[in-house]
Amino acid sequence: MSLSLLVVMVAVGIAGVVGVVHLTGGSRVATLVGEEAARLRFADDFPDARVASLRLTCDRRTAFLGLEEGGCGLVHAIGGKFMTRLLCSADVAATPRASGSAIAIKLRDFSWKGGTFQFEDEAAALEVEAMFTRIRQNGIWERK
Repeated sequence: MSLSLLVVMVAVGIAGVVGVVHLTGGSRVATLVGEEAARLRFADDFPDARVASLRLTCDRRTAFLGLEEGGCGLVHAIGGKFMTRLLCSADVAATPRASGSAIAIKLRDFSWKGGTFQFEDEAAALEVEAMFTRIRQNGIWERK
């Protein structure tokens, strides 16, 4: 078999596999349908946590949950799946500050460092900032 024929066969094979993965939903990006979807997804991993407030980002890929105990929960889409976190003061690298309707959050988690999140309005960003301020000030769920 000639080298050029082998290269063509490999290229067609790779393109075929990529096409099949895409057509079967492998490249789908997860989004939260609404607040109830975020609550249910968070409750799957943390059934005992009681959610007091919830803020969704504009792109519906992240939800910040204010918990009745004063803590903060997170649901975030990564690819086609969701990641959930129960955040404590030790997880926060710096107290987030809202700037307009956006907030930048930096975490110490090696698997996800945070990011900048855009909300519908400034009030939502300030509410999320307050969630993080409370866990920082109160040492909520401080890891030992």
